[in-house]
Amino acid sequence: MAVLVTGGAGYIGSHTVAALLERGESIVILDNLQQGHREAVLGGTLYEGDLRDPAILDRIFTENSIDAVIHFAANSLVGESMQLPGKYYHNNVYGTLCLLEKMQEHGVKRIVFSSTAATYGEPENVPIDEHDRTLPTNAYGETKLAMEKMMKWFDIAHGIKWISLRYFNAAGAHESGKIGEDHNPETHLIPIVLQAALGQRPHISVFGDDYATPDGTCIRDYIHVSDLADAHVLAVDKLRSGSDSAVYNLGNGQGFSVKEVIDIARQVTGRDIPAVIEARRAGDPAKLVASSQRARTELGWNPVRSKLEDIIASAWSWHLHHPNGYSK
Repeated sequence: MAVLVTGGAGYIGSHTVAALLERGESIVILDNLQQGHREAVLGGTLYEGDLRDPAILDRIFTENSIDAVIHFAANSLVGESMQLPGKYYHNNVYGTLCLLEKMQEHGVKRIVFSSTAATYGEPENVPIDEHDRTLPTNAYGETKLAMEKMMKWFDIAHGIKWISLRYFNAAGAHESGKIGEDHNPETHLIPIVLQAALGQRPHISVFGDDYATPDGTCIRDYIHVSDLADAHVLAVDKLRSGSDSAVYNLGNGQGFSVKEVIDIARQVTGRDIPAVIEARRAGDPAKLVASSQRARTELGWNPVRSKLEDIIASAWSWHLHHPNGYSK
């Protein structure tokens, strides 16, 4: 049996493929390579194509014995989602509908879903618990929540069991140095800070310093990408064991402000990183920090790369050796 990883050539997807390969799983990857990178796929069988194409999904499910799906394929830029919500509904929501319909058609009953803390919106409580209100403040989070709800109804109607992993800010790079974070455009804070450290940007933009936080900048919970990958593997195991559907937060339970991240990056890199305060971005909550107790208890998940200095150091190593990402 094999695991299908949609979006497996992307940042978190490729690290999850690596984790699955390390334990001897058979892997099939579907990626349209618009955001992913062929070089990031360390093994398995790669199909280049779009989730919304029924022909390629039929090929994958016919040519391979798939017993579980890990679903990463989605657009994920908060700012873009506010400007182009239709793009996000079509790719994220309709794409997931296409996948679920083909899973139903081919009798595949397990899916692990790459969700997001953006489903919560501006949190009522910190740290955020899985039972807290979901009221997204951006179209990206709204589409991810819609995808979760769709899976709930496919479970009720067709018995497709799902685990949704709502994670916070992924960061870092694989310990092998072979894969890391390479987006175009890059919107994640840590790689942007490191690009400034490399002189590839004149400065780092800090979007707002008037939030209700100790230093006025947004606070986020950073989690090493390999710890996230481990959680996806554990979620597949749980579904294979006959588990019911569930939602889990993934984070370290500790928040760092934008200014704190920049300061730690300066220490790790030993370089001056100029910072410029700019206007707030639409849809950015002030503080997002996870309670991951449920994932620790029920999945047996234990993040082992939790120090922000170590997370940034692994990312810095990747960027030093791959200053142009996967481009030669």
